[in-house]
Order: sequence, then C-alpha cells, then structure tokens
Amino acid sequence: MPVARGSALPELLAPAGDWECVKAAVENGADAIYFGLDRFNARMRARNFTEADLPELMAFLHRRGVRGYVTFNTLVFSNELDEAGQFLRSIIAAGVDAAIVQDIGICRLIRQLSPDFPIHASTQMTISSQHGVEFARDLGCELAVLARECSIREIGEIQSPIPLEVFVHGALCVAYSGQCLTSESLGGRSANRGECAQACRMPYDLISDGKQVELEGRQYLLSPQDLAGLDVVPDLVKAGVNSLKIEGRLKAPEYVASITRVYRQALDQCLEDGKAARYELEMAFSRGLHTGWFRGIDNQKLVHARFGKKRGVFLGTVKRVERDSVTVDLKSELKAGDGIVFDNGRPGEGEEGGRVFKLLAGNRVTFMKGAVKFDRVNVGDRVWKTDDPELNKRIRQTFEGDKIRHQRPIDVEVHGAVGQPMTVIVRDESGRVVQQDSEMNLVAAEKRPLATDRLRDQFGRLGGTPFQLGGLKNDLVGECMLPASEMNRLRRELVDRLEELRSRPLRWQLNDLTARRTPVSSTRTEPQLIVQIRELAQLEPVLQSGVTQIYTDLEFPKQNRDAVRQFRESGVSGEIFVAPPRIFKPGEEWILKQVRSCEADGYLVRNFDHLKYFADDRRRGDFSLNVANHLTAEYFKERFDLEYLTASYDLNNVQLEALMKAAPADWFEVTIHQHMPMFHMEHCVFCAFMSEGKDYRDCGRPCEKHDVKLRDRVGLEHPLKADAGCRNTVYNARAQTGAESVARLRELGVSRFRIEFVNESAEEIRKTIGRYRALLKGEIFGTQLWQELKLQNQLGVTRGQQFVDG
Repeated sequence: MPVARGSALPELLAPAGDWECVKAAVENGADAIYFGLDRFNARMRARNFTEADLPELMAFLHRRGVRGYVTFNTLVFSNELDEAGQFLRSIIAAGVDAAIVQDIGICRLIRQLSPDFPIHASTQMTISSQHGVEFARDLGCELAVLARECSIREIGEIQSPIPLEVFVHGALCVAYSGQCLTSESLGGRSANRGECAQACRMPYDLISDGKQVELEGRQYLLSPQDLAGLDVVPDLVKAGVNSLKIEGRLKAPEYVASITRVYRQALDQCLEDGKAARYELEMAFSRGLHTGWFRGIDNQKLVHARFGKKRGVFLGTVKRVERDSVTVDLKSELKAGDGIVFDNGRPGEGEEGGRVFKLLAGNRVTFMKGAVKFDRVNVGDRVWKTDDPELNKRIRQTFEGDKIRHQRPIDVEVHGAVGQPMTVIVRDESGRVVQQDSEMNLVAAEKRPLATDRLRDQFGRLGGTPFQLGGLKNDLVGECMLPASEMNRLRRELVDRLEELRSRPLRWQLNDLTARRTPVSSTRTEPQLIVQIRELAQLEPVLQSGVTQIYTDLEFPKQNRDAVRQFRESGVSGEIFVAPPRIFKPGEEWILKQVRSCEADGYLVRNFDHLKYFADDRRRGDFSLNVANHLTAEYFKERFDLEYLTASYDLNNVQLEALMKAAPADWFEVTIHQHMPMFHMEHCVFCAFMSEGKDYRDCGRPCEKHDVKLRDRVGLEHPLKADAGCRNTVYNARAQTGAESVARLRELGVSRFRIEFVNESAEEIRKTIGRYRALLKGEIFGTQLWQELKLQNQLGVTRGQQFVDG
C-alpha cells in the first residue's frame, strides 16, 4: 500500500505496458507500477501481461522493493463474472499488491473472494468529492484515485478516510473518466471497456446559431494539452496526496524512464535543472504541457486547439525556404540527427518533416535528399523537434541490460563482543528483517578495531544488488575485530536472504467461493413510458402527449421549480423527477439545494453525492452509476434502496439480457431512445472559444445566448449543452433507438422504457412519443418505428450499440 495519508513523501506510480517498461520504471525510481492483463483493463491496445506472467513479474518487483498493481478498471457484464472471478483468483494468489477497479460489482466480488486483498478505486469511478471517497471506503477500497478535474484546493478540502492518488503527468482525457460514451456512440467501442477511439483528438468546427465560428485554424476543440504537474509537486504533497500517478501504459519504455526519473528527482528534491527537466518531458511526449485543473479552471489555456498529436519542443519559425534547405529562427537547441516537423497550422492535411542532416551557419537546416518537399514548407511555419536520438540513447542507458541502477536503502545493526559471533540484522524499507551470525567469533583488536566508519565501508559494498546502505547502528562491545573475508560472506548471505524474502508472494486470504446468483423474480406490469427533457419548452408537448412519468434535466436549476409547477397545474396524474448535474465537486452544494427546492416527487441519482444528499427523498439511479452487472445492481438496491436503476449505456442486447436474467428485471429502466451523451467535460467550449474569459466569472455566459454544435469530419453537427456547474456535454447528432429489442425486453420482464430528448421541436416530440406508445401497445414493430422516424421526421435515428444483434 502507498504511505499513509499525511506522510511526508507520496508514492511514485509509473505505467508499464510490457517488461521493458517495467524495467524502465524500476531503474528510474518508481515506488510502484500499474499494469494490465489481457482482459478487463482500460488499455486493451497495450501489449499487457498474462496471468502466467504474474508470479515472475511480482517476484521481480518485490525483490526490487516495488509494488505492482493490476488494472481491473473496466465495467464487467453479468455473463463475464465467472471469468472475472478466475482472473481475480490468479491475481490474488500471485501476491499482487492491489487491483485498480472501476466496477462496483467487481469490488464486491473481490471482497467475497478475499477479505484482505487491497482494492484501489479507479479514476473511472468518477470520484471528485468527500462523499465519493467515503463511498469507495464503504465499498471496501483502501485507496481512491481522484478525478483528474480536481484542483489542489479541492483535494485539500477532502477529509479522506483512505489514501488519495492523483494523476500527475500524461495525457488528459477531456471527458470525466467513466463518463465518456463517445467511442461507443460513434463507433461501437466503449472507453469503459478499454477501447477508447480518442475522438477527442479529432478536429471539429464550431457552429453557433447555424453559422461556423472562425477560429483562425483552431479545430482541435476537445484536445487538452498534456498534464504536467512537475511545478505543483510540493503543493500536492502539502495537500496530503499519497500517490502520484504517471499516465502512459501505451507509451514506449523511453517515455516511462524519462518521466519517472524527472518526478523521482522532484520528489527527492534533487532536481537541479528545471529547464532541462521540462525539455525531457516535452521530448518524451507532448501536445503542449499544462498543469491541467490543479490550479483551477482556465479554459483559455487547457486546450490550445491547434493540434491533437505529439509535437515535442518548440524550435522557432521558418525564416527562409530554399531549394534544398530552410533557415529557422531558432529558440531552442537543434543538432544533426534530430527529427523535426513543420507546422503550417493545418495538421489534418499532412505535414513535412525529417531528420536534420546538417545545421549550417545562420541556422540553415539541411536534410537527406528527398526527405522534405520544400515546396510544402512556408515562411512563418512553426517548427517542432519531435525526436532527439542523443537523449533517447541516454535514457535507454538507464534501464537496458541486467545492470541494477536504482537501489533502495537498508538499515544495518551490528551486535557482539570479544569471544562471541558478530550478529548482523538487516531491515528494508518495508519492514522485512533478516539476521545472520558470523561463523567465527570476534577477537580483541590489536590495531584497528571495528569502528562505525569501517563497518559502514564494509557493509556498504552493495554494488550490483538492489540495495544501498541507509542507517548503520554499531552495538559492538569493546574493541573487536573480525576478518574482512568473514564480513564479506556475512554481507552476501544477508543480501541473498533479504532478496529471497522480498521475492516471496504476498499471502492474501482466498476463499473457496462458488459464484452466488440472486434468485430472480419480476412482477409483470403494463409497460410505462418515461420521457426526459433538457429544455423547459419541451415540457408542454410532452404533457400534451399524455405522458405521466417525466424527468427533467435542465441547465438552470431554478427552472425545475417552473417545470414542477407546470406539471402539477396540468392536472396530470403522474410523477415528475428532477436530475441534478451529473458531476458534483466541493462548493457546489448550492446547486443541490436549488434542485431540492423545486419539491419534485423524487430525484434522479447520478453520483455518490446525490446518494447522500437526497437520502431522505425518493431516488432512482441514472445511467452514470454504470450498472453493468447484477452485483452492482444489488449494491445500489439493497444498500441505498433506489426505486429503479437505469442500465448502463455500455450494454448491448446480449449483455442487457444477461443482466435481466441475473437480477429482477423490474428493478430497471431501459433507455430505448436518446441522443447519446458522448463527452461530459469540465472543459467549457463556450468559454474557451466564444469568450476571452477563464471561467464562469468572466466568460459572459455565451452558453445562455447561443445554440452551439460541434461539426465533425463527416459533417454531423453534435449539440453542445452546459449545465449548472458549467460542465459541457456533447450529444450525438443522431438519435439512436432500441425499438427492435423492446419485445424481447418485455418477455424478460422489463416494464419501464425511457426516451430522452435534447433539442427536438414540439412537433418532433409529439410524433416520437406517439410512435413509441404504439410500439409499447404492440400496434407497430420496432423495425417499423425505426424506419418511420428515419424517413418521416429526419431525426437520423440509428440502431445504437446498446441493441445490436449478437
């Protein structure tokens, strides 16, 4: 486990996608590494390890004094829990130090398998507050990884009962982890299943009130700069953070080595050259470096929007272009062999670049013949250094081969007196102890007794081992002497025994558990249609359509009072529930107070704070709770008594059927029509690109004045909405339907079906509700509904991933 909260120095946690990355991390000072197996982890594109690798990997790490955490940080479906249980058994038996977990059901499964195996709550759990940390603790987690969007001030305000971990360096997801449905919505690949397609790194046009906003070449509107928390490491330590995590399980070993080394030096306060460190960070991988949200929200700096891929170090601009060379106004060092790229401000069109052949007088740069098409390079183009072979060579030398470079301290005690053996006791930093007696007794010293400095010299000869001498305590009585050869033998045996002791697998309790299945019994009732609106003006056509179950998800909390009043004045005999914003952070209690003041019939719970705040109210769980299996469903139903749960949007029809067979189907609502909420972001596009402000205090609130969409590369215009916390959601331009699966869901016992609107007109709303009513009555088939809406209303309805066949 990481050091306890409040200890002086946090753990440094590095990523490892393969064995070479493991060695790169270990030799450059990582205290722990995290890695994935070939299933159930959020980086399925990494090479990853297998169950068979675990014993050797953990023995190597522990011998070197490094902890190893397995990433089990995806949602797991009910029909996968048996396989997940076998994976977990292998992980626990191999002596892994902890599992990093997203799925609440998996946390419960681990606790059934082992009462003491450590669980770390993944950042995919979207923990951003005190109650989120307490939820993780109550679930059995021993550490919580906070959302990247938390500032240092907010972190400091969390009175955490368990250690906290934050990402300190690497790629920033623009959306809250665990709340991004973009890859699934656009391509049938789920980020919650380790298959992120990185749609945030693509170019988009900004459309306001039907017209494109000219942004002077800025198109990468959702691509944040990379996180670099080097400058705020002391502040994170003061805030009580226990573990600093480096992102990058898809990165090369050179990246792992370089970033780990820089942050190791920063933590050990031996970082002598900040400029050189920043150069190394930029060359390792950089889309631009920024402190992210650590210093609070600054929408003008987080996303520069000029490119979405690696750049490196900025060299300067092109001054002159000749037939076989360019002259650059250099701002940084350049040398032969370096790789450079010319940035013309249009990265989507392809860019020229190559490796420098010679750097001539006047900063004239030449390349190998044919490497660069000079007619595509222009005066004023920005120039970036993308590769430094000399630096790469130095970095590789830190971990290549079998040489041990990073050593960890051991403390030595020496006891004895004349006529007795020398007893040597060695302790490592984790508290492991070995003891050994000399084979011959100490004798009286005639000339040079064993003073402390001689003992330190003798037992400090630890080259080629994972250890270096820390403290030495000399408890010899009198002036004693022992041959150097005997002390050498003692030292070697002690080191061998300590290495062997450290390499033994940790022994966690492991129960012989048969998978438990909840007895399933559902009450078959008439189907109900629930309609969710996101604009107050949509309420009237919904009421006119005779809908009696309504959810409101409105940008302005005060509007909920108007919605509730209008609903009750309509005389409809039904219920209206209100959805608070999906994310909660410290200081936003006022939003929840405004939501509750509307006195709705109940509230749609979307995060851990809602569970606590609305504890005395009627509550239903929304999709953002990520209920993907029956163990998760049971936890929310039994512990929090939620009336209904919305099935996770990650489930296709097969996985949804598995859930309904493993838990009572009448626990659930299924969303059968929606514009998928793709990106849910702290990043405010309105503020960043339609104002000059940093945040809500000086942005002028363009979100209240304009209808804004993001147009992607294929021409689809995705609606952009802000909520009361100024968080943005990008909704899929195309509505998707599960109409074709309704008949089967009815057979399974599902009776509650939800349709959600974003920006539909009154006429579209009435028509859509009418067709779904007909579907639930059995008057039309699902295929007919899908085809009719597509052809008649031009809603662009598609068969979404949630209900694809197979």
